[in-house]
Amino acid sequence: MTKASKLSLKIIAVMLITAVLLATQISVVFSGSVDLKKSEFNFDKIVFTKHQPYSGVENHMIDGNFGFTGVKGGGLYILNNAFSGNPTVTDVLQNSICKNGRYAGKKLTGGAFYSFDVSYDAKEIVFAYTDAQNSYGVWNQNTTYHIFKVNVDGTNLTQLTDGSVNDFDPRWLPDGRIVFISERRGGYGRCHQRTVPTFNLHTMNADGSNIRCISYHETNEWSPCVDNNGMIVYTRWDYVDRGATHPHSAWITTPDGLDARAITLNYPNSGDEWWKNVPMMQNSLRAIPNSNKYVATAAPHHAQNYGPLIVIDPDVEDDDNLSTITKITPDAKYPETETGTTTDQKYGTPYPLSEDYFLCIYDPNANSNGANKRYGIYAIDTKGNKTMLYSDPNFSCYGPMPLRPRTVPNSIPGSAIPTGQAPDGVVSIMNIYDTLLPFPSGTKIKELRIWQVYPKTTPLATDPIVSYEGTESSWAGRNTRGLLGSVPVEEDGSASFYLSPGKPVFFQAVDQDGTAVQTMRSDTFLVPGQNRLLCQGCHEPARKAAENPQSVPLALRRTPSTITPDASQGARPMSFPRLIQPILDKKCISCHNGSQVPDLRKGNLDSQTKWFSSYKNLKPYVALFDVMYKGANWDHVYPRTEPGKFGSRASKLYQKLKTGHGNLTPSELHSFTIWMDSGIAPFFGDYKNTDAQLRGEQVEPSLN
Repeated sequence: MTKASKLSLKIIAVMLITAVLLATQISVVFSGSVDLKKSEFNFDKIVFTKHQPYSGVENHMIDGNFGFTGVKGGGLYILNNAFSGNPTVTDVLQNSICKNGRYAGKKLTGGAFYSFDVSYDAKEIVFAYTDAQNSYGVWNQNTTYHIFKVNVDGTNLTQLTDGSVNDFDPRWLPDGRIVFISERRGGYGRCHQRTVPTFNLHTMNADGSNIRCISYHETNEWSPCVDNNGMIVYTRWDYVDRGATHPHSAWITTPDGLDARAITLNYPNSGDEWWKNVPMMQNSLRAIPNSNKYVATAAPHHAQNYGPLIVIDPDVEDDDNLSTITKITPDAKYPETETGTTTDQKYGTPYPLSEDYFLCIYDPNANSNGANKRYGIYAIDTKGNKTMLYSDPNFSCYGPMPLRPRTVPNSIPGSAIPTGQAPDGVVSIMNIYDTLLPFPSGTKIKELRIWQVYPKTTPLATDPIVSYEGTESSWAGRNTRGLLGSVPVEEDGSASFYLSPGKPVFFQAVDQDGTAVQTMRSDTFLVPGQNRLLCQGCHEPARKAAENPQSVPLALRRTPSTITPDASQGARPMSFPRLIQPILDKKCISCHNGSQVPDLRKGNLDSQTKWFSSYKNLKPYVALFDVMYKGANWDHVYPRTEPGKFGSRASKLYQKLKTGHGNLTPSELHSFTIWMDSGIAPFFGDYKNTDAQLRGEQVEPSLN
C-alpha cells in the first residue's frame, strides 16, 4: 500500500469516528485543554436542560423569557460520567407523570424547557417548562412558562405554578423555599412598541403555596441566585430617569426582598462615552464557592443572555468602570459595547466550581441569529482553556450544574408576613450630608421629598408620551410619578419617617429655598412586613463605613415623621394640565399669548402627543437629564446626579420666576419648582384616562 493510500485510510477513519461521535452526541476530551483531574472536578454527573435560544423578529434581552418564544424539543437531562470522555445522557422526565394541577396524569412533552436549579441535598430539581404554543404576543396558560419540581430519579413530578403569566428562573433558598422571577405583579416595559410585561422577584413555598412578591421595582429583573451568605443576588434593569440601555447590573437583597442595593457599576462613568467598553448586562449570576466573588454572563441589551463570562469582585473599590469586573473568556468581546453589535455571544450560563474553574455552555460559531446556535457543555478555566464535555448537534444545551450536595448557606430570618393590610414601616437616614459628591457651599437641607414612580400600565411606549424625552424616539418612555409629600430633616442631617409598603419611591434632598439639591435616579421600597429601611447618607460612597456618631441622630430620638402630603393640586400624580396650566392661565397668558415668547396658551392639542402648546413651548426653559451632558440622549443618559445641577436649580424658567417674574404666590412658585424638580417635568400623571387628565381632573394611578 502506498503512503498516499495509507494517509487516505487514516483520513477516512478519522472522519468515520467523528461521524459516530456526532451521531451518538458524545464528545472527546482533547489533550492540552482544561485539567479535569483537578479537585474541582471530583463529581461525575451534570444536570442541564436542552434549551434553544429564541430566534425571531424581536430579539431583546426580555424576549427569551416568554413561553411563546420557546423552541419545542428540549428536555431535562443528566450527563453521566461527565469527564470520562465517554459520557451518557439520562432523560430525567422520560417516565415522569405529573401528580397534580393542570398537567395531572400527563407527561411534559412537546414543549420547551428553560432555567432550573438543583436542591442543596441534590435530591430535587426545580425547573421552568412551557407548552410553547407559538402565538407571539398572546399570554395564556399554554404560552407561558410554569415552574415544576421533580426528584432526580424522575419521580414525584409536581406542578408548582400555573396561569397566564411567565414564571421562570427558580432557585432554592436555604430555608427550603424557592425564589423565582414572575410577571405576577403587573406592569409593562417603557421602551417598547409591543406588549412586554415587567417581571420581578417572587418567592413561594416548596409546594407552590404562599407566592409572594418581594420586589416592587418598576422595571424587569432576572436570574436570582443565592450567595454564600444566604443573600439573593440578581440582575436589575435600573433606569428611572436614565437611558434605556443603561447597564443592567448585579443587585443584592435578602430572601424576603429587604434593602435591595446595587453591587457594582450602577453609575458607569468612563469618560464622554461612558456607556462604552463596560458590560451591558450582568446576567446568569452565580456565587463562587468559598469566595465573595460572583460569575456572570456579560450579555447584550438587544439579544438574549449569552456573551463573554465575567467575574465580579465586590471587595474591590468600584471605580464606576471595570475595577470590579474581570473577563475570563478573552476570546469574546462585550456585545454591543465593545463590538458595536450583538455578536460575540459564544458563552452562557456559567457555573463556578472555584475561582479558577467553571462549567458553562459554549458555541464557537455563535452569532446574533439564535437559529444557528448550538451550545455545548464545556469546562473552562481562567487561563483561556476549554474542554467540550457534551454537545447535541441538533439542539443547544443550557445551564450545566453539578449533581452533588452543596453546603447550605445561612438561612436569614425572614420578616413577618402580614395576614391583613401591612402596616407602614420606618425609613431612617443617618446623615443626608454624607455624600459622594459635595452639596453646593452653604446648602442647608430642610426637608426630604418622597416621590412615587408608577409602573407602566399600557404596553406601548407612546401610549401616552409622558414627557419631553418621549418625542426623541418611539421607544423613549419615562415613568409617570407622584409627589407623596415631604418630611423634615434635622439639624444633623438625619430624617426618619413612616412609609407604606409596596410602593417604589425615590427621595430628594430639599434646601432652605424649597429646591431639590440631590435626587435619586433609582427606586427603593418596603416589602409588606418590613418594619425598617436604613440609609447612611445621600449617595454616599458605597464602600465607606458609617462613622460612629457622637450621639444618636436627632431624628431617631423622636417618633418617626408622617409624610406631609403636598398641597399642590396635580402633584400626585404629577399632571401638567392640573398643576401648571391653571397658573399659566391665571398669571401668564395675558402677556404670553402669542405676542411674547413663549406662547403659554393651551392651543390646539398636538396630534402625536396630545400635549398643550404651552407644555411644548416651555421645553427650552427646563433642565432635562438627557441633554445635560455630552453624548447624552434618550438612550444614553449620564446616570449620576450632580448636586445642585438639575431640576429647578438648573432651569432657566426657575431662575426667571424666582426674581418675581409673573408675580407668583409662594404656592404657585412651589408648583413650578416641584414640576421641574421631578426630573422629567412630565405632562401626563398616569398612563390611562388621558382625556380626563387633559380636562384637569384628578386621576388616580392605575397600578399604585
